[in-house]
Amino acid sequence: MGYKELTFPENSVFLVTGGAGFIGSNIAGALLEKGCTVRVLDNLSTGHIENIRPYMDDPKFTFIEKDIRDLDACMEACKGVDYVCHEAAWGSVPRSIEMPLLYEEINIRGTINMMEAARQNGVKRFVYASSSSVYGDSTELPKREGKEGKVLSPYALTKKTDEEYGRLYKKLYGLNTYGLRYFNVFGRHQDPNGAYAAVIPKFIRQLLHGEVPVIHGDGRQSRDFTYIDNVIEGNLRACLAPEEAAGEAFNIGAGGREFLIDVYQDICDALGMDTKPEFGPPRAGDIRDSNADISKARTMLGYDPSYDFRTGIGLAIEWYKENL
Repeated sequence: MGYKELTFPENSVFLVTGGAGFIGSNIAGALLEKGCTVRVLDNLSTGHIENIRPYMDDPKFTFIEKDIRDLDACMEACKGVDYVCHEAAWGSVPRSIEMPLLYEEINIRGTINMMEAARQNGVKRFVYASSSSVYGDSTELPKREGKEGKVLSPYALTKKTDEEYGRLYKKLYGLNTYGLRYFNVFGRHQDPNGAYAAVIPKFIRQLLHGEVPVIHGDGRQSRDFTYIDNVIEGNLRACLAPEEAAGEAFNIGAGGREFLIDVYQDICDALGMDTKPEFGPPRAGDIRDSNADISKARTMLGYDPSYDFRTGIGLAIEWYKENL
């Protein structure tokens, strides 16, 4: 079914934080297509105005260029809002190891600011981005909520902390919070540039520009690569979820497992190339294997991902061909 058939009450107002970023801009676009009123709060530190430029002339769209570390800005942005999709954060495990204090400021304090602003403004549902990185050094596969290991990076710790605050804000204050543990999301609008770019868009960009990609490690690490439309569905279903599911965290993945070297070969095949990769040392803080058990999200949110990896990677490659 996906997300396109989901409906919200007439005149629903959404706030998407980090809405100029990869995931946030896709959520904002999907909501505008449904006729919802959408505000985006983003300081453009990692987001790009180009991602939301197509929405700027829509009378139901408002862009607020402010920072989630500013509580007053969060309070103002939440006025009259029914649903918050909180995507604003700094990603990248390696960068978090280099900048732990900044990650604490943005990913923890910024998230608490947003929860508090949502609580004080009577927001109905607060859906926030967590991460599969919270599973840390757990070797159990598939990854299942309640079976977490010790986190391996400051980024993972910020997301684990956000989940604890989400639980407390439901328990203590009655705010309906829903944490979504994303598993390696990819697709349109994902930035392929920079030292901290995600692996799929980075591989595609490098191959299209005649560069030789570097795989960190032996290439046998595995991930549950999840197409962006599945993540949109997860967010919208969480916004419609029952109160009984509030205060919980849910895996949002495709439920599959792809080895990185195979993903690289799939991209080469789709581009008609035969470029051999180089191999570098493993990255500090990275999880070796990741694969989501999505049964909890199926049961409690009605989440049913429509896109498997093969379908998603084909759509992503076509988008990058047209937009790089």
